[in-house]
Amino acid sequence: MTDHATDVLVVGGGPAATWAALKAAGAGARVVLADKGYCGTSGATAAGGTGVWYVPPEPAAREAAMASREGLGGYLADRRWMARVLDETYDRMNELATQGRYPFPTGPDGQPLRNGLQGPEYMRRMRIRIRRAGVRVLDHSPVTELLTDADGAVAGAAGYHRQLRESYRVRAGAVVLATGGCAFLSGALGTNTNTGDGALFAAEAGAELSGMEFSNAYGIAPEGTSVTKTAFYSFATFYQEDGSVLEGAASQGGRSVIARELLTGARVYARIDRADEGVRAAMRLAQPNFFLTFDRLGIDPFTDRFAVTLLAEGTVRGTGGIRITGDDCATGVPGLYAAGDAATREEICGGFTGGGSHNAAWAISSGSWAGRGAAGHALSLGADRAAGRPVTGAGGAGLRPTGSAAAGPEHREAVALVQQEALPYDKNYLRRGDVLAASLRTLDTAWTHLRAGLHGEGADLVRARQAAAMTAHARWMYAAALARPETRGMAKRLDHPDQDPAQHHRILVGGLDRVWTRPAARAGVAA
Repeated sequence: MTDHATDVLVVGGGPAATWAALKAAGAGARVVLADKGYCGTSGATAAGGTGVWYVPPEPAAREAAMASREGLGGYLADRRWMARVLDETYDRMNELATQGRYPFPTGPDGQPLRNGLQGPEYMRRMRIRIRRAGVRVLDHSPVTELLTDADGAVAGAAGYHRQLRESYRVRAGAVVLATGGCAFLSGALGTNTNTGDGALFAAEAGAELSGMEFSNAYGIAPEGTSVTKTAFYSFATFYQEDGSVLEGAASQGGRSVIARELLTGARVYARIDRADEGVRAAMRLAQPNFFLTFDRLGIDPFTDRFAVTLLAEGTVRGTGGIRITGDDCATGVPGLYAAGDAATREEICGGFTGGGSHNAAWAISSGSWAGRGAAGHALSLGADRAAGRPVTGAGGAGLRPTGSAAAGPEHREAVALVQQEALPYDKNYLRRGDVLAASLRTLDTAWTHLRAGLHGEGADLVRARQAAAMTAHARWMYAAALARPETRGMAKRLDHPDQDPAQHHRILVGGLDRVWTRPAARAGVAA
């Protein structure tokens, strides 16, 4: 066991994690960042590119930006948080241009275009920035549990160095969870590290989650590939196997038609034939990785038909996550903060997907706030108190079985079972109450078994904890979906197709061995 001591520990390695580390260090804290992969290359952002909710501080533009998704999100967003995110994102993107020297392109008028980022270059520069700020980076070092003190405050974390093949522990005054969402190892590009670990850690420490019913995000991808850039398919026409147009199919509002066709066993084809020459050129400049697959396969997506599928993106492109209880992205558990896709994005998206742009802005903003908040909390404790207090591991399922580990499931079996319930379109996407209830019963039974017997050592411990996190994630999702018998935002119920004014509230969810839900009153929500 290798021991480290620091003021702030950041768990994760994507945009939210690096912004948190940067701002915590800027606030005078010693910072350690532990990434499951190699910080700067792991995660969904580093694998592709993203738009950013970057809006100049002009009243009309800001009003239009805030109003644009309120209805789509079922009027569950909060204008105050929207304004905060727009302000913070504007400042941080400008900082990235000046201090980070990010090479933003310029428009025809010569003004810089700061509403999009190339993931690989963005994260390369963020890694350089945090290293220069003095952040100690632990690459290939997945965290396996949080540590708490005698009062229940979070006091660090334990994990496993993959390359050194040894366990480690970081004692810290505060922890920021920026581990991303959960895509259930669906194969979507960059989501192999997004297994919901942070949500499990937070729940084990006593935090709540919110918006977990808004978790049925599926992205369009060419069949047999992993790139889910759904926005570009707004220029596509979709076809049945016989070449006829698949009526009603679309990237926005028509993916359910695609899902139903795929469920019949038939293939669905697309051709991006509604983009003119100018749009085509802009697409290639904006997202070159989208076209890499087509180029390798010898397909011209603008003229050739190609088969498509839908890949689950869960809470990576969905909205649910750890509940935020303060402007500094505190979680309600002393010493624990959450940022990025690990945290709920209901504050700015309500019940609708944050897509790329809103989620990217949330990662930048929440990461910055969480980093500053964690630094303030840790520095208020004093280094001696933070490092010297006795700590206890908070982890449970997959780490400390309640029964015989020899009689428990193997992590591959546990992952396969949760994927059987969380990935199929007719369970998670085209939702019905009876199907959700049946899946939840299966998942509850699976949790009971893995809680009693799932265990691993070394790298297998990491996989066991991932299996536990995905199972917990699916249970929270379906419990929240059952608690919302209506259609609001992206939480669509085929058996309750209308929006119910009596359910104009958020739903909190939590618990491990026994999952619970309850409505949360919302103040200041747009009428």
